[in-house]
Amino acid sequence: MVVHVGTSGWQYDSWRGVLYPPGLAQRRWLERYAEVFATVENNGTFYRLPRRETFESWRERLPAGFVMAVKASRYLTHIRRLRDPDEPVRRLLDVAAGLGDRLGPVLLQLPPNLPAEPDRLDDCLTRFPRGVRVAVEPRHESWWSGEVRAVLERHGAALCWADRRGRPVTPLWRTADWGYLRLHEGAARPWPSYGGQALRGWADRLAGTWAGDEDVYVYFNNDPGGAAVRNAVRFGGLLRRTDAVGT
Repeated sequence: MVVHVGTSGWQYDSWRGVLYPPGLAQRRWLERYAEVFATVENNGTFYRLPRRETFESWRERLPAGFVMAVKASRYLTHIRRLRDPDEPVRRLLDVAAGLGDRLGPVLLQLPPNLPAEPDRLDDCLTRFPRGVRVAVEPRHESWWSGEVRAVLERHGAALCWADRRGRPVTPLWRTADWGYLRLHEGAARPWPSYGGQALRGWADRLAGTWAGDEDVYVYFNNDPGGAAVRNAVRFGGLLRRTDAVGT
């Protein structure tokens, strides 16, 4: 498997002195980030969808081979709650196309108070062209059904595996020929770091599910204090010592 390891976002003040030298201007943080990691999950797009020109500028600043995953706008997932998805999906894809070949998967993170709506999810996924990878992160336990799994499999969409405090909070379904994992909060010190045992456990789960040249995207969302940076670097090193290819 080819594992793309990065963090959820890159603009965090607490990363000064961890990833960013104290004197480095914030406008240069993305370039510095790309010196260490080959992928990032852009979760700022959830709060405010930028213009296409912004995506184009990110593409110009990122090296060849870099991949930016894009979190879908909350307008689609939290306000409309997947209803009438045609216009918000089209608008998202129109602007994100500015990334060109740097565009990675699109993440649909669903509200924790949204019970399972397989028909809505099916309709939403239909709006994405087949060549666009979509990961779905439900957060209500009613989504864990055979019907939902079948919807994801039919569209080639990945169930987003999620972790909190070193434990899976989603089923470990393989619903596509690629994978997506988000690590939200570790149980080690200093909070919210992940310890070696938890990281090795996730490396083993990935290796037991994907193989060959199949892509898996892993993003650390435990940003306070730079924990995500340290854990992502450590996880990438762990993968390189196994048969997996980490980037």
